[in-house]
Amino acid sequence: MICLRDILFIILGLIVLKNLLVAFFFYGDIRAAQKRDPAAKSFVEILLLYQGLHALVAYRAAHFFYLLHLYFLARFISQMARWATGIEIHPGAKIGRRFFIDHGMGVVIGETAIVGDDVLLYQGVTLGGTGLAHEKRHPTIGNNVVIGGGAKVLGNITVGDNSYIGANAVVIKDVPANSTVVGVPGRITKQDGKKIDVSLDHIHILDPIMQNIEELEKRIEKLEKK
Repeated sequence: MICLRDILFIILGLIVLKNLLVAFFFYGDIRAAQKRDPAAKSFVEILLLYQGLHALVAYRAAHFFYLLHLYFLARFISQMARWATGIEIHPGAKIGRRFFIDHGMGVVIGETAIVGDDVLLYQGVTLGGTGLAHEKRHPTIGNNVVIGGGAKVLGNITVGDNSYIGANAVVIKDVPANSTVVGVPGRITKQDGKKIDVSLDHIHILDPIMQNIEELEKRIEKLEKK
């Protein structure tokens, strides 16, 4: 007869096996987290404690069942992951390699969203849909894109490769490659075709409209002094 100690050993063995499999199959995603999160101290810390990785693992499993048309099971897995991590990724979304969600609480990725390789999302990001039609209604995110905390990218639009969406921006139009977007609604600032810096600097992003307003205020102040 199996005793309690044997049951505990079996459970421990399954946990170890599960983590070994995650470390093997999600190696690239874990390394991406190490590279992009200065707070990450070790490979094991990310493997065991990062909710963004756990949400991604659950998404991969849910997406597998979604492709088999087992929609209820796929949705059940995604909802359990949402409850456990605070991150909701619809199993119908398509997500590329080396995907990293930093912190992650409140992130929502819709059913028809497409996310490229080497994408970084921060907390509170929404890749949301518009309309009720059963068609592509969520954004397509290119490769090497960074989306800052609280940003909303809505509708069937495309965000080009190497672009940066500033914190709390609301993006409702296509974004060319190598661009920075700030504000509500999102406004595009070109960067001369150069690849953007993904150094986590959310707050020091130039907003051209605010710059113009500040220049006008300075001119008005000078005129008033005269």
